[in-house]
Amino acid sequence: DAEHLRQISELFLQVVQEETGRPFPEDVYEQLELSIKAVFNSWMGKRAVDYRREFHITPKMANGTAVNVVTMVFGNMGNDCATGVGFTRNPGTGVNEMYGEYLVNAQGEDVVAGIRTPKPVQELSNEMPEIYRQLVDLRNKLESHYKEVQDYEYTIERGVLYCLQTRNGKMNAAAMVKTSVDMVAEGLISKEKALLRINPELLEQLLHPQLDPNNKIPSVAQGLPASPGAACGKCVFDADSAEILGRSGQAVILLREETKPEDIHGFFASQGILTSRGGKTSHAAVVARGMGKACVAGAEDIKIDVRARLAVIGDIHIREGDTITIDGSSGLIYLGRIDTIEPKFSEDLKTLLSWADEYAVIKVHANVDTPERAQLAASYGATGIGLCRTERMFNASDRLPL
Repeated sequence: DAEHLRQISELFLQVVQEETGRPFPEDVYEQLELSIKAVFNSWMGKRAVDYRREFHITPKMANGTAVNVVTMVFGNMGNDCATGVGFTRNPGTGVNEMYGEYLVNAQGEDVVAGIRTPKPVQELSNEMPEIYRQLVDLRNKLESHYKEVQDYEYTIERGVLYCLQTRNGKMNAAAMVKTSVDMVAEGLISKEKALLRINPELLEQLLHPQLDPNNKIPSVAQGLPASPGAACGKCVFDADSAEILGRSGQAVILLREETKPEDIHGFFASQGILTSRGGKTSHAAVVARGMGKACVAGAEDIKIDVRARLAVIGDIHIREGDTITIDGSSGLIYLGRIDTIEPKFSEDLKTLLSWADEYAVIKVHANVDTPERAQLAASYGATGIGLCRTERMFNASDRLPL
């Protein structure tokens, strides 16, 4: 309540006094200058350095960050106010539909931080029908203008809709493929643009195993399917442990109540992410989708105790080091390791690869060791065999001595 917030503010002021040796400045211009410097200095913060190292961003490519100073609107001034995050298409599947989440009487950080579990944007059509209509118009204008799937943020203050920012949306491989094919069919982009918007390395996600749909092992909990794909690993409860174990070659799942930007190094080293709070547009979900990692968010039946290194689901206790499996496509969570199946090429991917063949100036040959692998390579579009180790084709009892 308000009294709690007042006490917290006083504690923050004490921390500033103790850490800087001077009271928090009262001059608003000094506050603004310090804020701008903090953004500039964030370029060398740990999570920023970790991010640039992971994605090979050199100083020649980018060597600093910019600062925008703008006026602010408030989504927490009453029940005719709200804040939300949206995508112009579903970033998990690529389907052309209204997608996003919002909270009434809240600020933007409440949505993306995962502190509160927000509502699906479709519910806004009942709570604020006129605002929802305006939001649909906004979504259509953004995509029509940028000709790319957009990730946008908005605030509703006193019944007025404000678009705060927009950027190209981060999606998994399946969604990137589908949106590329669909946007060509809609006349929004060309085939060449459809190919160039996809990082070839991203397509490797589509070759990863999925959970066996015939699996009979019951799930123990369910959250929101925030980033598709299956992941299995040992539970860890902080990003540092995830990084240490992941770099040592162990498969880990990072469990948090909600993730924060400073957890980024733990994301890089984890097979998947599981949070007990937050929605499909929370920090964990957005970052996981961009990395192609499985994520289940907002699994509210799971009580995560980071200090005790423990997750509790009813009578079930999951301790650090225990193995779990998460399915980012369904939101289901399982104890132990679950069988997986080989992925299949979608019709959208076949279409996209056929366009790539139209522009290709070189052919792709595969390295295979068995007839089965040769057939698989041909089904994936390989035009020949570049390297073949024939000794692999012999059974162990029939191998010829060299």
